[in-house]
Amino acid sequence: MTIRIHPTAEVSEKATIADGTSIWHHAQVREGVNIGSNCILGKGVYVDNDVSIGDNVKIQNYVSVYHGVTLENGVFVGPHVCFTNDMRPRAINPDGSLKAADDWVLSKTLIKRGAALGANSTIVCGITIGDWAMVGSGSVVTNDVPAYGLVYGNPARLHGFVCTCGAKLEKETQKGQNMLAKCPKCGQQIEISIHDWEKTK
Repeated sequence: MTIRIHPTAEVSEKATIADGTSIWHHAQVREGVNIGSNCILGKGVYVDNDVSIGDNVKIQNYVSVYHGVTLENGVFVGPHVCFTNDMRPRAINPDGSLKAADDWVLSKTLIKRGAALGANSTIVCGITIGDWAMVGSGSVVTNDVPAYGLVYGNPARLHGFVCTCGAKLEKETQKGQNMLAKCPKCGQQIEISIHDWEKTK
């Protein structure tokens, strides 16, 4: 296998890229970035310095992945998704002087294994999106999303839970402090915290 980098892409020599990864037209990958194996970075993707990206991650066209973001294995990022990393952004100080590059507080964001972020969603910094969660297109995510959680809207709200195959789970039986949910498509059973299940709208 090989690493494929389109001639128009700008990839720092200080970035680490594993085998099988493809970086397409006009993408930019900054210094200190770590990208795992078999990833796909679409046209116009921007990956800021020191970002960590796991294996088998797919980042669609024109996504901005800013410093402080971590994408675990198998994450899907739809086109035009935007991450943020500063809770109180300003270009200038109260006296009108330009803020320095280090004159702000970084808020980190974690997108866990298998999660999917729909097109044009905005991920506000300082949150965690759990394993296999799904974010609807155009959503503005301002709070943590539990594992398998299905969220959408502005602000995004929890509307249910999804299977690893993507189908919406159906409530079946209670198992201790968890709800045993079943996928109507593939038949998989998944345990969801009752506390999380009760948050659904």
